[in-house]
Amino acid sequence: MTTAIRNDRLRKRFEKWDVDGDGVIERSDYAAEADRIIAGFNASPTEPSARAVRDAYVAMFDFLAEKAGLGANGSMNPDQFQKVVEQQLFQEGNAGFNRVLRPTISAIVGLCDTDGDGMIGPAEFRTWMRAIGVDEAASRDAFATIDADGDGQLTVDELVQAVRDYHFGTLEVPLLGA
Repeated sequence: MTTAIRNDRLRKRFEKWDVDGDGVIERSDYAAEADRIIAGFNASPTEPSARAVRDAYVAMFDFLAEKAGLGANGSMNPDQFQKVVEQQLFQEGNAGFNRVLRPTISAIVGLCDTDGDGMIGPAEFRTWMRAIGVDEAASRDAFATIDADGDGQLTVDELVQAVRDYHFGTLEVPLLGA
């Protein structure tokens, strides 16, 4: 994987989370991403699964902001964001991705899993992808690519691995949305 691919994807992630376009991301930007996903499922923000998604996103920001030395009320510019993600995710490989991203992905699975089987089926995945701006054809292709064991369901493990592979440049799926 090239550093250029990784840096480009981190730049795009930063831009996506910089909801108000002010050049920094803060706690409210992470909460806004969660709220958009929750709204995409037409879920009430007070439902336990919706609260879990919002809490996980905010906790992810708090963790990264703390590691960047900014605190929960701080804001990260693109360089700070890239540096802290590099330190907390990329340098630690699977352990970093599991520590930082798994709680958020698990919470999203909890929201998306409308049939309660602990996994995400194709329709549930399309709803999630639609919530972040990915069209149906692209989400269908992404599902097939991410479904590593071909069982027609996505587990938290498969999703964490997909996010990791995407950011390491070894998987080409639209995980950032529009």
